[in-house]
Amino acid sequence: MRKIHYILIALLLAVAEVLLVAVRQPAHNIPREMKVLCIGNSFSVDAVENNLVQLAAERGIDLTVGNLYIGGCSLERHAMNMRGDSAVYSYRLMKQDKAQQMFTREVTDSVSILWALASDEWDVVTMQQASHYSGQWFTYEPWLSELIDSVRLHIQDKTKIYWYMTWAYQQDAKHPAFVPNYNGSQAYMYDEILGCNRQVLANHPFDGFIPGGIAVQQARATKLGDTFCRDGYHLSYTCGRYLMACLWLEVLTGQSAIGCTFMPEGMNAEERRIVQQVAHRAATQRP
Repeated sequence: MRKIHYILIALLLAVAEVLLVAVRQPAHNIPREMKVLCIGNSFSVDAVENNLVQLAAERGIDLTVGNLYIGGCSLERHAMNMRGDSAVYSYRLMKQDKAQQMFTREVTDSVSILWALASDEWDVVTMQQASHYSGQWFTYEPWLSELIDSVRLHIQDKTKIYWYMTWAYQQDAKHPAFVPNYNGSQAYMYDEILGCNRQVLANHPFDGFIPGGIAVQQARATKLGDTFCRDGYHLSYTCGRYLMACLWLEVLTGQSAIGCTFMPEGMNAEERRIVQQVAHRAATQRP
């Protein structure tokens, strides 16, 4: 009887050890620290400046995000700014202050892309097209190719370049480009953005893809409806921006947004659940 008792104890200890290894194993794949630089515009503001660092911290990741901002900045303008080393960007730096246990955001005006690239050892650099041109292929080249080639000359071998897909406007958007460029149709704009992004990914070997436009369109198909923009094109301060932050978390870190407790003021738990699920589904999709 005593022998059986010892055998049972040994088996329980063995099972406990296996379970402990199983629980600990995924942690080896979590990037404990990550630094991301966005060559962006207001659509990268919507994605990274409010919720992303906090979500990453909840997953145990020390995330630093730099955002190079010019409102409505196109690939052509980014490429020309890079070519001339033009100090015309507002540089926003988001990170978690471990000592104070708080989120910080610092703004530095009049910096160049080259300055930002040299300011830290970035793990990821992201690029995107201006929203009003995002469904017009003729606005992408040769500027995207030039920007990629120029950036690669000034980053480390370890640094990855990701492409960020923007979204179609809300159906009742009043953006001045909505009617002339897309016939005032969200469905048409979305299809054109999908087509352009297929060509982007076919022509350039990006290290990663952030399907923002896909996530927003799928979120609109939920019971929350076409409510993810605050002015017809920029994301809402609650569900819209939270959706994009959850998506970026998933793509950048490989960690699921589902189950994160952080959410911005003004959201409720049901909205959080829906948005997290949409971001999780969209994270691995392609146009």
